[in-house]
Amino acid sequence: MKNYRILMLTTLIISGCSMVYELIISAVSSYLVGDSTLQYSVTIGLYMFALGIGSFLSKFVKKELFSSFATVEICIGVIGGTSSLILFLANLYIESYDAVMYIEILLIGTLAGLEIPLLTRIIEEDRKELRLTLSSIFSFDYIGGLIGAIAFPMLLLPHLGYFATAFLAGSFNLICAVIIIFKFSDRLKKSMVFRIVSVVLLVLMAAGIMFSENISRVIEGGLYRDDVILIEQTPYQKIVVTKHKDDLRLYIDGNCQFSSADEYRYHEGLVHIPMLYAEKHDRVLILGGGDGLAVRELLKYPDVSEITMIDLDKGMTDLCSTDRQISAINGGSLSSDKLTIKNMDAYEYLKESDDIYDVIIVDLPDPNNEALNKLYSNIFYRLCSQHLTDTGVMNVQSTSPYYAPKAFWCISRTIESEGMEVMPYHLQVPAFGDWGFNMASRTELSIKHELLSDTRYLKADNIDSLFCFGKDETDDSTDINQLTKPVLIQYYNDAVRNWE
Repeated sequence: MKNYRILMLTTLIISGCSMVYELIISAVSSYLVGDSTLQYSVTIGLYMFALGIGSFLSKFVKKELFSSFATVEICIGVIGGTSSLILFLANLYIESYDAVMYIEILLIGTLAGLEIPLLTRIIEEDRKELRLTLSSIFSFDYIGGLIGAIAFPMLLLPHLGYFATAFLAGSFNLICAVIIIFKFSDRLKKSMVFRIVSVVLLVLMAAGIMFSENISRVIEGGLYRDDVILIEQTPYQKIVVTKHKDDLRLYIDGNCQFSSADEYRYHEGLVHIPMLYAEKHDRVLILGGGDGLAVRELLKYPDVSEITMIDLDKGMTDLCSTDRQISAINGGSLSSDKLTIKNMDAYEYLKESDDIYDVIIVDLPDPNNEALNKLYSNIFYRLCSQHLTDTGVMNVQSTSPYYAPKAFWCISRTIESEGMEVMPYHLQVPAFGDWGFNMASRTELSIKHELLSDTRYLKADNIDSLFCFGKDETDDSTDINQLTKPVLIQYYNDAVRNWE
């Protein structure tokens, strides 16, 4: 009975580890390559296929079940434990990242497919009751999968990051191997060799956990052209700050959010254009904008009495309000008495709140995943419209009309589909290239104020030029991005692949 319990615990652990490996590969590939729907779909499909291969191959293992099972656990522990590291290195040094990812999925899936059949036969040899063996082992297998699926996004990734999470899962697989090797050494050939190998590998995996931060710094240093001075994994995203001379850059999940050398162009365009068209400036809502740079521009208006910022990630707003270098760029705006920060989902805030605003600034990351795509949907813009005063103005950062014209005009037409007048415009931001915005209102848009003198890029005689687009920056073939038919993410990912 004691041996049976040990084997059931082993089943629980290995199933949870297998789920973690699957999620790690999907998440890392989404982070490095983008198109999370494709990455998760490919990973799940290949993994399930590989499980079938592993189950098929298990029938050829006719003897030495304990030795075979221990070997499988050691192999999957090493391959899975180093999976994050291998993928990041492949992204840095190998042209065909996809090939490495596919091989990794197939190897882990095949080994995982071998685990349960072998373990079932091991337990059956002792208990001689196939019915009870199958019901028990599959129950623990499914429970382990659930634990791994919950632990990865809620505990492991936010607190440990990609490398330490993979090393930890690998360690658990090796612990299972050690348990089998030491507990059932009388049933293993060359048990001493197994003992030495498993313990050494477990020590190496533990060292990987301990030095995961150092590994992360080295890898991140290769991913970014400038020196990495800060890495922070929040529950929602990975924040990296780099610096080269006086140029400080902040990245979210590998995408540049601002460069201190030219961010003023972007934020002047984002804020001051809609402020020209809005009749009143009393109450302003910012959706996103956790770096505080849009708030900095808004605080230049004495008639702005209240600013509400909705940013999901408290880690982001805390960092940008406490980090000295970032605070120097945003002018300490996140500490302003006029500002109220609410760390919650923008969509949920708009659904729950009854507040009305004179200006709404939508400064969200590009729509490169499903969660963000929802914040560019027709329903989202409908909610935004409901929170505007009759003469209120909304402005939406809308990616690049040159690099991603379908995505840009999809956003424009989606806003327009909700009965709003839309005025698209764009400007050059050296760090981003040609970047676009869509300004909208329920009433006719017309300039009602003079431009502030406190700007570095905008001036009265260059504003009209922002509303002109070249022939290669327009596209009339886009659909509306609906909550139930998210076409925008495909437009965006197609543009990313085209420019890579």
